[in-house]
Amino acid sequence: MNAGDLKNPTDLLLLNSGTYFSTQTATALRQDLGISVLDMYSLPDYDLSAHKFLVIDNYVDQELMNQHSGLIGEFLDQGNILVFSGNLFLPWLPGGSLFVPKTIRDHRDYTVTLTGLHSIFEGVNPDDLTYNKGVSGFFARGHHPIPPHAEVLLTLPGGEPITYIDRHSTKGTILVHSGNNLLGYTHSRNTSGRIGAQLIKWLYEEYEQMTTRSSEI
Repeated sequence: MNAGDLKNPTDLLLLNSGTYFSTQTATALRQDLGISVLDMYSLPDYDLSAHKFLVIDNYVDQELMNQHSGLIGEFLDQGNILVFSGNLFLPWLPGGSLFVPKTIRDHRDYTVTLTGLHSIFEGVNPDDLTYNKGVSGFFARGHHPIPPHAEVLLTLPGGEPITYIDRHSTKGTILVHSGNNLLGYTHSRNTSGRIGAQLIKWLYEEYEQMTTRSSEI
């Protein structure tokens, strides 16, 4: 990815938990794209209205998010987009259900399947998601039961939805992935490295479609 992928660097805000992996991703994206990065404990006093896209990863303090879930709901009801990658254990995300871990009997129980052709995962080999250096389970180890009318993008072998889009729980759009930050798949040497740039492209496309739908109502 490069800075040209974002029309305006302030469009995207990444909430940084301060953990090693979260900060590593935030630093790389700020260098590549110039995105805005916010310490998660600054969220309660922060004005989110300057941003279109909010990215939250699996290391976030969910107790904090639950206490200030109204800020998330307000951001979405302004017609914005939220991307959450992780395992929900508190009900702070509109339409979200708590994480259900996968019962594993074999490494193939972690096999990732694309449910159709979606631009975020265009050209991505599912095996590059399932396996990391020959080991399975890094991409997703469970799922969140989906809200009504959600669009499922990726599943596990039992049909469990590990990545979905929710356009109905709020006036905005929510992308939920039950694994690591999807924007972190940027510098991967296999086809999963396509995800970061394609996700950003999709964010703009989705935002424009929401704006069009709103103007027609």
